[in-house]
Amino acid sequence: MLGNTVFSTSASANEEPSQEETLEQRLAHYVHFGELLVPWYFLAAVDQYERNIQSVRSDIPKRDSLIAIQFSEEYWSGPLNPSSDDTSPVTIGYFGGMGLDGNSDGVASRDDDEDILFTMASYLGQFGLGEENFKLALWEYYQSEKAVNQIVTMAKLYKHYNTIDLDTHAFPIPVKHHYSYKGTWGANRGWGGRRIHEGTDIFASYGTPVLSTSYGIVEVMGWNDFGGWRIGVRDNHNSYHYYAHLAYYNEGIKVGDIVEPGTILGYVGSSGYGKEGTSGKFPPHLHYGIYKFNGRTEWAFDPYPSLKQWERQSKAAAK
Repeated sequence: MLGNTVFSTSASANEEPSQEETLEQRLAHYVHFGELLVPWYFLAAVDQYERNIQSVRSDIPKRDSLIAIQFSEEYWSGPLNPSSDDTSPVTIGYFGGMGLDGNSDGVASRDDDEDILFTMASYLGQFGLGEENFKLALWEYYQSEKAVNQIVTMAKLYKHYNTIDLDTHAFPIPVKHHYSYKGTWGANRGWGGRRIHEGTDIFASYGTPVLSTSYGIVEVMGWNDFGGWRIGVRDNHNSYHYYAHLAYYNEGIKVGDIVEPGTILGYVGSSGYGKEGTSGKFPPHLHYGIYKFNGRTEWAFDPYPSLKQWERQSKAAAK
């Protein structure tokens, strides 16, 4: 049996914890339950995925707590349980519910972070250790290949960096280079059929380095008729970062690589708008876009506000 666990915090009861303190508390929870059943980064990835989709979906209630994972009443209490909010481990187990008591207080509550994490860790642990078993557990739970891929990406990042604090960003062009850009989200584009511009164009000299804006894993590389030589990076917030019209890639970069803010992905060019190898139909520039996965679909959103913020941060860091 688990003993009662107290997770301390340096913030007083009358003040909100800082972002750093919140991340420390979450990590302490993940490590505690991970040591018991599954690698901590598996739990961290599932929790972050749940947090990500809650932030962009109006049809999913947002769990206002340290841990974002939430279970349905039926899953927790059991499909035939006459008490949908049952917290008794005995009757929950009798009716086939999955809810467990994670801190040995005699209560299995859907409102208790420790009970929730222990329940998820127990579920994942049933499938065994290793990435393939993790994928199988995720598929059985979410029934979505995209959800599985998103969560596995996050788990790899957390494992590689041994932290969940991966929210640093960089401007995609070195700020000491000459470049220009403005917000062009939604502008008309005609090549290949009527469509709108789903990103921001950053004009710079041919061969200017293109940097990763985030921590992430290279998901896509190769030719796209619209984007030319492009590269796509998936981060830990269900966001896909799209870099297009490259002249060429950074030597050695390949699909599956882990990158971080400032990693050189490739170099500014003017490729695209035609069959493979087409180039020079427009001035050299980087097309940068961000796409968000919400658990069902993936959609583009305007990256310009983020770029302005990352530009300021990168300039401050360069001083």
